[in-house]
Amino acid sequence: MIKRRLLVFFASTRSILFGIFEFFGFLGLYLKKKIIFSSEKFEKNKNYFVKIFIVKRGRYNRLFLHFATIGVLGFGILIAPFLASTYPVFSANSSTSAKITEPNTQQLISVDANVFQTDISQKPRDKVIEYSVQRGDTISTIANKFGISEDTIRWANGLSGDSITVGDTLKILPVTGIAHKVISGETVYSIAKYYDSNPQQIVDFPFNEFANPETFSLVIGQILIVPDGVKPSEVPVQRIRQNISRQYYAGPIPVSPGGFSWPLSGGISQYASWYHMAIDITAPVGTPVVAAENGSVTSVSVGSWDGGYGTNVWINNGQGIATHYNHMSGVNVSVGQPVTVGSTVIGWVGMTGRTTGPHLHFEVSKNGALINPMAILQ
Repeated sequence: MIKRRLLVFFASTRSILFGIFEFFGFLGLYLKKKIIFSSEKFEKNKNYFVKIFIVKRGRYNRLFLHFATIGVLGFGILIAPFLASTYPVFSANSSTSAKITEPNTQQLISVDANVFQTDISQKPRDKVIEYSVQRGDTISTIANKFGISEDTIRWANGLSGDSITVGDTLKILPVTGIAHKVISGETVYSIAKYYDSNPQQIVDFPFNEFANPETFSLVIGQILIVPDGVKPSEVPVQRIRQNISRQYYAGPIPVSPGGFSWPLSGGISQYASWYHMAIDITAPVGTPVVAAENGSVTSVSVGSWDGGYGTNVWINNGQGIATHYNHMSGVNVSVGQPVTVGSTVIGWVGMTGRTTGPHLHFEVSKNGALINPMAILQ
């Protein structure tokens, strides 16, 4: 009797264990099928998300920044009562705040005759603005006020002469040049050619947006600022002037009395400006780039985007001056290596990073702040 019961018990236990193993085997197959199905579905749809989050990141970055700013402000509003109650320094009733805001009856405030005068902000403008003509304004005074050329104002407003009237509304561009509305099939290269400008200047203008910042693709209908662009009907005369001014340096590279030299021979395609504190020196790909100062290499970046600089090298002379060589095809130095001005080849001209053609983007910084390279090269 006992033996029979033991046999029944073992048989039941075996059946239960077998059922458990079968259940987990079926569960494993089910999960495997679900994972494979989800993976296939993700593979089919990932290109859509790539297009949104990567290809169009330039197009949507302003929208993202706006929502991010709203989120930060909203978070600040929500935690303000908590900060005021936890940290008295943030409270309007605190003694510290009272001392700061309490008016001093002994103080006198003096104003001059220009207290009501409106000054135009020197903050870089990111878009075309509208300006209402005031009494005494001329095309010349308005151009000086906003730091752009007179022709830029005429072209933006369809003016054939200098006749303006008080109360007229004028479109004011952020820089000297042309504002262009993109149509189907256009590229930065075709637009630059049409306005006798440099495609690199269009790319370097910080407020021009691209659907893909690496290929400079455009969106139909967007407004593109073309720095130094010229109205097509006036291109022939302007082109002669630009070609003469841009062919700046050629021949052997001498060392100046100040201890600096040009990094290579070539024409200057873009000078320094508030949005491009550097000079672009054009030369064929593979042209050697030499050190513009004695010093040592402090940084080398090869094969990376690096904020648009591409392959680049920093050299420091140990006296507060640092030179920066960008868009190179390769480098010939390493970090810590000493270099000799006008002699040591640090790399070669290329097209890496944010560039539309072969050139060297040459920057100079003094005590950590970028300066016009012409200040040390001339």
